[in-house]
Amino acid sequence: QVQLVESGGGLVQAGGSLRLSCAPSETIFNIYTMAWYRQAPGKQRELVARIFTSGLTNYADSVKGRFTISRDNAKNTMYLQMNSLKPEDTAVYYCNAVPSLYQWGQGTQVTVSS
Repeated sequence: QVQLVESGGGLVQAGGSLRLSCAPSETIFNIYTMAWYRQAPGKQRELVARIFTSGLTNYADSVKGRFTISRDNAKNTMYLQMNSLKPEDTAVYYCNAVPSLYQWGQGTQVTVSS
């Protein structure tokens, strides 16, 4: 069973930046499209950014131009660079495949204060 470990969250003021990391327990980036998801309190989990095995990326409209998804195959780690953060970005952020094949990890909390 692949384990997904997210890290890098924290408390930041609006306009600030954070970089999240996702480290799977197995090498899966060359097998599946991977994505960052988030879940805000009282809301459904949503996909915010995905990276295909080819390296192509796409983003939810709400984060386009502010977030960048990337991966380092040598380190078996995926990243989400988040710039110009807004209070509405506050959520628990998770990584998983698309579709979400693996058991969800603990996620990492991102809190953006106004």
